Amino acid sequence: MDVMIQGRNVKITETLEDYAKKKVSKLDRYLPNILDIRVDLSSVHTRRGHDLIAAQITVRHKRGAILRAEDKTSTDINMAIDSVVDKIYHQIQRFKGKRIRKGRERFLATVEELDLAEEIPDIDEYVDTYSLDTEELTDEPVVPPDPIDRRKIVELSPMSEMEAIEQMELLGHTFFVFHNSEDGTVNVLYRRENGGYGLLVPNLP
Repeated sequence: MDVMIQGRNVKITETLEDYAKKKVSKLDRYLPNILDIRVDLSSVHTRRGHDLIAAQITVRHKRGAILRAEDKTSTDINMAIDSVVDKIYHQIQRFKGKRIRKGRERFLATVEELDLAEEIPDIDEYVDTYSLDTEELTDEPVVPPDPIDRRKIVELSPMSEMEAIEQMELLGHTFFVFHNSEDGTVNVLYRRENGGYGLLVPNLP
């Protein structure tokens, strides 16, 4: 299992890298067959003049499923890492809690993995210990001169529409970009207000 730590406006010291790796290196005890883990740490400036630490963890499973969680409610970088690891625990629990359905195994834990995995520790009390007050949580990032303040490269894996739904639900997102294996196009899946799903299909002139 490979672990990569990256920083944006945050200096990744040896002590910080060791702390982050120690935290995430335990994840494969609760979800076997993790391919790699990426930890992104950045400093986010708010309108009130102070900085928050944004911590994001992306876990790639051997069969192609992606688990991702983010936290940006703390001014302490170690607390931010602790909090986002707790959120990943919930993502892993969701992954392990899905039932096996034929043809959809890439986004579901197998029986063998469930047998090998340890029980995820109770983290609810731990999360509450580090929660900030309501005023802190309502801070909004400063709008930069450039209307686009973040550009992100999205790695697309070929999958069916049903597999895209599984991956989007696993991530807990309201939309998901994927490479449709049925027609080779890039589609955007999104959740509608009525609880159903919508699909944006490109049509280039």
